[in-house]
Amino acid sequence: MRYLPLSDADRAAMLGAIGVDTVDALFADIPADKLLKSQPKLPNRQSEIAVSRRLTAMAARNTAASSVPFFVGAGAYKHHVPATVDHLIQRSEFLTSYTPYQPEIAQGTLQVLFEFQTQVARLTGMEVANASMYDGSTGLAEAVLMAHRITRRNKAVLSGGVHPHYRGVVETVTRFPGHEVEALPADPCGTEDILARIDETTSCVVVQSPSFYGHLIDLKPIAEKAHAVGALLIASFTEVVSLGLIEPPGTQGADIVVGEGQSLGNPLSFGGPYVGLFATRAKFIRQMPGRLCGESVDADGKRSYVLTLSTREQHIRREKATSNICTNAGLCSLAFSIHLSLLGQTGLTELARVNHAHAVKLRNQLKAVPGVEVLSPTFFNEFTIRVKANAVDVVEKLAARGILAGVPVRRIEPRQTGLDDLIVLASTEVTTDEDRAALVAGLTEVLG
Repeated sequence: MRYLPLSDADRAAMLGAIGVDTVDALFADIPADKLLKSQPKLPNRQSEIAVSRRLTAMAARNTAASSVPFFVGAGAYKHHVPATVDHLIQRSEFLTSYTPYQPEIAQGTLQVLFEFQTQVARLTGMEVANASMYDGSTGLAEAVLMAHRITRRNKAVLSGGVHPHYRGVVETVTRFPGHEVEALPADPCGTEDILARIDETTSCVVVQSPSFYGHLIDLKPIAEKAHAVGALLIASFTEVVSLGLIEPPGTQGADIVVGEGQSLGNPLSFGGPYVGLFATRAKFIRQMPGRLCGESVDADGKRSYVLTLSTREQHIRREKATSNICTNAGLCSLAFSIHLSLLGQTGLTELARVNHAHAVKLRNQLKAVPGVEVLSPTFFNEFTIRVKANAVDVVEKLAARGILAGVPVRRIEPRQTGLDDLIVLASTEVTTDEDRAALVAGLTEVLG
């Protein structure tokens, strides 16, 4: 099919409808130094073999997480994924029916999603969960919009312990509707007083536990204050394995619980695709975004599954949709459910215990390193340290030695000062005594 470009008149009409004068004005928010000044210099043509060799060489420049001591976390975690997970999700009936556009025909897919919803509801301590979201960050933005619809208020208060990327997505999604986001300063020491920021104008309070900096937060007093003024508590998380040990947010008073499920069944994959988890109280079900699968019986009285709710714009009129960006991450939620089913309740608890124990070992060893201060008194498998040097320089020097020593906070949180010496480290079940020894030795040498 021939490519038919737009005419100048077509472009002018579209720009006029958008409300800008030029195409360049559409990209005004992109920093000038990030825009290409000319076309990239690429070869006109190469053979398939040559392209394959070139891309393989480029890929070889990456450091595989499985090949070195790995302490990177900050919202994406390295866990062992059983081989059974990949084997099952690659079955054609799962791989090809990734989304139930004809729901009653896709009984297997609907049953998987029904079981997934049950697992998420039990993990979070909530009454109902949807069939997943794109990821944790977009799920959190949807939760804030949902709280605005319920409370008929437009002000969200975000804890300084919320992942900066999650906060950024919330700010982006709420920007054009004109909603207010009060984001508290970064809270690496876990000392903020979020209760003082809650008043009668607040729609929702967003708290992450474990926080981006690793702190475990008692949600009960925050829930009480929020409910006293008619606001909702949104509890967020980035490490779902923590729910194997920590009291579920639902039993602590949360009204909406949202987070990232990547840790179960889904490898790191350079940042995606991941799977967002979303749960709430039954009384708010009509305002929940995404899909909801339910159990019923067919004409013969046999158990069957149906798409009970699907309040997104692909299914209903746009003005009545609860979301215009959400969908369920079908294959990733399947991987999540398979992994969690293999673990079972006892296995998940044991996995969480091992994660915490490994992190405690690492914390105790790092406390003895000159020039290192541990800032997180309570944590799950991730915590923050302060080093007597520039954190980016320290991490890069250790990377050159074959040790991926966590994430410099400055790379994730560029807008706030005073964070240049902070590193967030994670230690999961896959880190070994040898890995921890290598990190301790490397830090001792670099900071010495």
